[in-house]
Amino acid sequence: MGDSSASYIHMVQHMIEKCLIFCMSKEECMEALSKHANIKPVITSTVWNELEKENKEFFESYTQSQSSSGSNRMSEAETSELIQKMISDNESNKSDKDD
Repeated sequence: MGDSSASYIHMVQHMIEKCLIFCMSKEECMEALSKHANIKPVITSTVWNELEKENKEFFESYTQSQSSSGSNRMSEAETSELIQKMISDNESNKSDKDD
């Protein structure tokens, strides 16, 4: 796998981790990243599935807490703002490394 592919996967993983912090489900994360970061849902789903394999206990707990806290959902505007911030943070981190 090339360097750019690995960094792309790492960026998707980082964005998924941010989605997890904001209590988004897999489907919400796939939708948000597709809509706001132009990341294909199949890519998000694949990376998410790999994270689940590597972190079984975390995701079991996360899924349980998701089903018990249905009212803590973010609005569309909050989701959009969050994704845009993640993209700009990622781009600024990338340019810092290039310098």
